[in-house]
Amino acid sequence: MSKRAVLEVIALDVEDAVAARAGGADRLELVTDMAADGLTPSVSTVAAIRAAVDIDVRVMLRLADGFAAGDVERLVGVAEEMRGAGADQFVLGFLDADGDVDLAAVERVAGALEGCRWTFHRAIDRAADRDAVRKRLADFPGLDTYLTAGAVGGVGEGLPTLLAEARRRGEPGYEQQLLVGGGLQLEHVPTLLDAGIDGFHIGGAARPSGWGGPVSVAAVAEWRRVLGG
Repeated sequence: MSKRAVLEVIALDVEDAVAARAGGADRLELVTDMAADGLTPSVSTVAAIRAAVDIDVRVMLRLADGFAAGDVERLVGVAEEMRGAGADQFVLGFLDADGDVDLAAVERVAGALEGCRWTFHRAIDRAADRDAVRKRLADFPGLDTYLTAGAVGGVGEGLPTLLAEARRRGEPGYEQQLLVGGGLQLEHVPTLLDAGIDGFHIGGAARPSGWGGPVSVAAVAEWRRVLGG
């Protein structure tokens, strides 16, 4: 590859952020409550991490488990608070009861970001028609990344979908970066790199002692080594 692959690491606190940065992470996804697959962190945590590290940070906008938007106006208020704390990149994604993208909610929340870059997260792996999601969001302001495993069950199951989508990069709805995460393992990396995929997202893989323990500098450094750069 001619371009350094992006390595994004989930951080829960300042300690995680500093360790991920030291190991070679390019970007953080900042969340809380991994028992609910990652919810919006506190404003104080966002401010502390922005002060502690000099790499990009994407803040989760998700108030409850599942992929329904819930209280959209509250989400808008949270987004505005996060921006006030220094956040300038975000993660979001909402589906309706039929598994279609909740376009009204996405428009309302993303509109509050006023052009900030953002990732549509793994809600796409639960969508009834992931191609339709991409087409409907094709020209959405600020959307530059899809975080996806290719399937609900993780990268091992979703690899064929990821490779197929990588081949479509540049088509309408497929201009955004593929950020692969969700059961991602080091053994998947060579195949993904060979397909031209240049975004990788790890959470548990950065924590040898599990979610109860901190991000490991050595674990992140090993991913950085395998990815190159």
